Amino acid sequence: MTDKRTDISTLGEFGLIDRISSGFTLRNTSSLRGIGDDAAVIDAGEEVMLLSTDMLVEGIHFDLSYTPLQHLGYKAVAANVSDIAAMNGKPEQIIVAMAVSNRFSVEAIDALFEGIRAACDEYKVDLVGGDTTASPAGLVINVSVLGRTKKGNEVYRSGAKDNDVLCVSGDLGGAYIGLQILEREKEVFLANPNMQPELDKHEYAVGRQLRPKARMDIIYELADLGVKPTSMIDVSDGLASELMHISKNSKAGVRIFEDKIPIDQDAFNTAVEFNLDPFTCALNGGEDYELLFTIHQADVEKLKNHSDIQMIGYIHADPTQNVLITKNGNVVPLKAQGWVHF
Repeated sequence: MTDKRTDISTLGEFGLIDRISSGFTLRNTSSLRGIGDDAAVIDAGEEVMLLSTDMLVEGIHFDLSYTPLQHLGYKAVAANVSDIAAMNGKPEQIIVAMAVSNRFSVEAIDALFEGIRAACDEYKVDLVGGDTTASPAGLVINVSVLGRTKKGNEVYRSGAKDNDVLCVSGDLGGAYIGLQILEREKEVFLANPNMQPELDKHEYAVGRQLRPKARMDIIYELADLGVKPTSMIDVSDGLASELMHISKNSKAGVRIFEDKIPIDQDAFNTAVEFNLDPFTCALNGGEDYELLFTIHQADVEKLKNHSDIQMIGYIHADPTQNVLITKNGNVVPLKAQGWVHF
C-alpha cells in the first residue's frame, strides 16, 4: 500500500477552503456564520461581531524592492478593514502578528508600524495586541480585525435575488496595472541600476497597488441613503471571481455589461500601452478593494446619480448562467481567472 499524495494545486485556494471547512461544524449558538464569507459573524446580543484575518507573505503578496514598508503596513490593515466593510460593518480593533528575519532593522519595523498607525488613524481602529516571532527568511505579516454592526444589518454574499441590480464602487483594474508598472520598472533597474523609475505619470495606478483604500466611505453613504445591499463582497481577487462567489453563495446567476465596468482613464491607457486588455485587467486583476454589491430594484433611484457607484448588471434566477455582454452584444461566459494561490 502506498501513501497517496495530492498536490494542493489540484484543489486551488477555494477548493482547499471547502475541503477544510467540510470537516467542521459550528457548535456554539453564538457562531452565526463561519467559513465562507468576508468575515465570521458572532452573536453579541443586539449586535453581531465580525471577525476576519489576512496574511501577507514576502515574495508572494509583496516585493520589498518596490514596496515601501509604510505602504505595506497601511495595506495590511486596509485589506482587513475592507472585509468588515463587505459585511456592512464598522471595524474597531486589530491584532497584528509578524514573523521577521534578521535582515530587518528596528528602523524598518518602525516604518512598517508607521503605516499601520496611519491606517488605524484613517479607519478609526485600535491596535490591541499581536505577536512577533523570527522568520528564517523574509517578512510575514498577519492582521486580524474585529468589527461590529447591529444584528440584522450584516450583509452576506448569499442574499442576492432574481432581478437585484449589481453595483460596484470606484474603478477596477488599476491595482493590477500598477503592479505591471512596478514590475517593469524593477526589470529596467536590474538591467541598468543607473536608470531612474518612471512612475510620475502612473501615480494613480501605482498608488492603487501600493496603498489601496478600504471603502468604508461607501458603507457610511449607503446607510445615509437608506440602502442596505442584499449581498456584498470586496474585490480582492478580481471582479469575475467575486461575481462567481455571489453567484455560488446566492444560488443565482449574474449578467454584467462590459461597457458598464468602471476603469480609470489613465489606467485604461496604461493597459493598452502594456498590450493588455483593460477589461481583462478589471475582471481578473484583483487587489482593488472596491465593494461589489447587489441592491433591490426599489433602491436604484437612490443610487443612480451617485458619482462613485456604477451599476454594471443584474442578478437572474439561473446560477449556471454567469455571463458578460460585450460591447458588440456577444454573450461570453464569465471565468474567474484572478490570483491563484496554489
